[in-house]
Amino acid sequence: MKTEKTCPIACLLLATFILQGCNDDYMERLPLTEIGVENFFNTEEDLKMYCFGLYDFPGPDSYTADAGTDSQGTTALVEHKNIMLADNPGSSTVTGGWDWTDLREINLFLDNCDKANVTEDVLNHYKGIARFFRARFYMNKVLRYSDVPWYASAPGTDDEALFGPRHERTTVVDNLFEDYAFAAQAVRAGQPAGAVDRWVVLACMARHALYEGSWRKYHPELGLQASAEKYFRLASDAARRIMDEGGFGIYSTGHPESDYLSLFTSIELAGNPEVILVRQYDRKTISGGFWAYMFGNYESFPTKDMIQSYLMADGSFYSSQPDYRTRLFTEEFVQRDPRLGQTIASPGWELINTMTYATGAGIYIQTFNKNFSGYHLIKGFVNDRSEDVYHSVDYPTLRYAEVLLTYAEAKAELGELTANDLDVSVNLLRARAGMPPMPLDPPVDPVMQAAYPDVAVSAGAQWKSVLEIRRERRVELAFEGFRYNDLMRWHAGKLLEKEPEGIYFPSLGKFDLTGDGAEDIFLIPSAESIPAEDDKETNRLGVKLVYYRAGSIDDQNATVYLTDGHSGNILTIKDMGTFEEPKYYYRPVPRHEMDLNSALAPQLFGWE
Repeated sequence: MKTEKTCPIACLLLATFILQGCNDDYMERLPLTEIGVENFFNTEEDLKMYCFGLYDFPGPDSYTADAGTDSQGTTALVEHKNIMLADNPGSSTVTGGWDWTDLREINLFLDNCDKANVTEDVLNHYKGIARFFRARFYMNKVLRYSDVPWYASAPGTDDEALFGPRHERTTVVDNLFEDYAFAAQAVRAGQPAGAVDRWVVLACMARHALYEGSWRKYHPELGLQASAEKYFRLASDAARRIMDEGGFGIYSTGHPESDYLSLFTSIELAGNPEVILVRQYDRKTISGGFWAYMFGNYESFPTKDMIQSYLMADGSFYSSQPDYRTRLFTEEFVQRDPRLGQTIASPGWELINTMTYATGAGIYIQTFNKNFSGYHLIKGFVNDRSEDVYHSVDYPTLRYAEVLLTYAEAKAELGELTANDLDVSVNLLRARAGMPPMPLDPPVDPVMQAAYPDVAVSAGAQWKSVLEIRRERRVELAFEGFRYNDLMRWHAGKLLEKEPEGIYFPSLGKFDLTGDGAEDIFLIPSAESIPAEDDKETNRLGVKLVYYRAGSIDDQNATVYLTDGHSGNILTIKDMGTFEEPKYYYRPVPRHEMDLNSALAPQLFGWE
C-alpha cells in the first residue's frame, strides 16, 4: 500500500461534467451523444476519470448507520422503524431505493470503454473496476428486493429491456459474482491510497458472499438452503486470498487500552497495515466536515443491549455475572473487554472537544434527556479542539478486521473451522485488545442462544463457534454500519422489536457517574420541581448536582424516563413496533414503478 495522501475524489469534477444531464432512472435519460460519448473513452486518463466518478463508499456517516437496531437507538425517521410502526405499510408508502442511476453510469462505461487506445491489461483493469461497482450495486439491490431486473448494458429510452420482468435472485447473484470474479483477477494491486485495488474487490466479494450464504441458509422463504455452502466457500476463499497475499495485518502498538480507538481518530491512515481502503480528509483540501452527531445527544445513541454484549476481561460472559442486569453505570465498565471503553465513554472519561455540549470540558458526566440512553459513543468522536485535526481525520472504509471475521464465520458455517483458523482471524483481534483467545469449542451464552435460536438448529456442528463469532463481529465492527444487514441475513429481525434501553438506576436519589465517589446527579420524582440554581445541593467536592425529574415514558413532567417510573433502565422509545416475518426482510417495488412496468409484478413476500 502506498503512503502518499492522494485525492482521487478531486477527479470527480471532470467525471461529473461528462455525466451532466443524467436523471434518476432509465426512462428519463438523455441520448448518449448528448453527454459526449463519441469524444470520450479514448485514453487511460479518460477511463480513470470516469471510474473515479463511480466511487460511492461510506465515510464517517457510518457511525450512525446502525441506528434503529439493538445496538443503536434513534429518534430519527429510519425506514425499517417506520415500517414496523405503520398500520399498513405497502408499495405506495415504502417508495425509496428503486434507483438505477448508478447502474446506468456503470453500464455506460462498459458499453464504451473498448474503444480506448490502451493495452488489454489496462483496459481490463478499468473494466474490472466498473464490474466491481456493478456487483456492489446489484448485491445491495438483491439484499433489498431479492428479485430485480438484470441490465448488462445501458438501454436507450425505448429499449424493450426497460419494460421487462424481474430476474430471479439466483440469476442476478450468479451474474454479479461473475463480475466479482472478473474484477478479482483484472483489477491491479498496489494502487494509490483511497483507490480501488484487487484487495478492495476481494474484501467486498468476501463480504457479499458471506451475506448471500447466510440469506440462503437462514431464510427458508427463499428455498435455497442447498446452495448456501457455495457462497460460504466463496467468502472464505476470497478472504483467505487477502490473508495470504495482501500483506495486511492488525494494527497494534502494544497498547490494548488505546490501539483500537486510534484507528478511528487518526489523521493519517494511508499506510496503516489494517486499512484496505481509506477515505482521506484534510481540512485544507477535502474537509471531513466532522461534528459530534454520533456522540449520543442528538438523534442516535448506544444501547444497553450493546454494552452487555462485551465479554469480561477474562473472556467470560458478562451475562454470567449474577447482577449484570442491575449494575450501576460505574460498575459496567469494570474488568470488561477493553474495546468497550474505547467505544463508549466510561466513568472518568475526559471531554476535550466540547462542540455544542453545554456541560463544558472536563471529566464528563453522562447527559440524560428524554429519548437518549445516557451512553455516549466515542468511537469516531474526535476529542480534540483543533479544527485542523477533527476536520482531517481519515475514515477506514474497509478494514482487514472485517476480512478476518468474514473468514472465521464462513469457515464455522461450513463446519471447517480449526484452532489455527481462529488464531489467524478472531484471536488476532482479541490479542490487539488484550483479550484471551476464543477456544474452538466455546461455552454457550444463554443470552446469545436466545437471541439467535436458528443457530443451534441450522448452523451445524460448530454452532457454538458461530454464536461467539457473531458476538466478536458485533463488538469489533460496532457502529460501522454492519448491524442491520447482519440481523437481516441471520434471520434475526425480531431483535429490532426490543425497545432500546439505557443506564440502570435502582431508585431515585443521588448517583456517582464519574467513578470518583462523589455524587453527580440527583433523580427526583417527576412531580417535584427542579430547584433554582442557588438552591441545588452540592457534592463533597463542592460541585452542584445535576437534577432530573424521573418518571414513566408517558409522564409529560419527566425529563428522564425509567422503565418502572422511579427505578429501572432509562427507556428511550415507547414502542419499536412489530417485525413481520418474512415480509420485512425485504422491500416492495414502489407502486409507481409497477404502474410504469406491469411486468415487475407480482410483489414478493406478502407485500402489496
